Amino acid sequence: MTGAGEDWLSDGLDVVGADSGLWVPGVDYVAGWREARESADRLNRALLATGFELSMVRAVASTDESGRGVVRVAGWPAGVDRLAGLLESVADGDGGAA
Repeated sequence: MTGAGEDWLSDGLDVVGADSGLWVPGVDYVAGWREARESADRLNRALLATGFELSMVRAVASTDESGRGVVRVAGWPAGVDRLAGLLESVADGDGGAA
């Protein structure tokens, strides 16, 4: 899943979390990451469809220490505020107008 360009992952958003350290031998991190990647891609497609740039806010696939998939939302404050406004408007029942 890419955004406006192929270098969207290196646009300054630090998406490396505390779980990026040591891996435990024998834990299948790949399966959890694949599941998280599918969900992150789905959310990123939805973000793109609603006019977001993935350089402002995006879903990032990861795993926890036990190998379970984790999806994090990473973004600049302005992008996250815009996403929060969209979600609030959907929750309020006005059809998602942002």
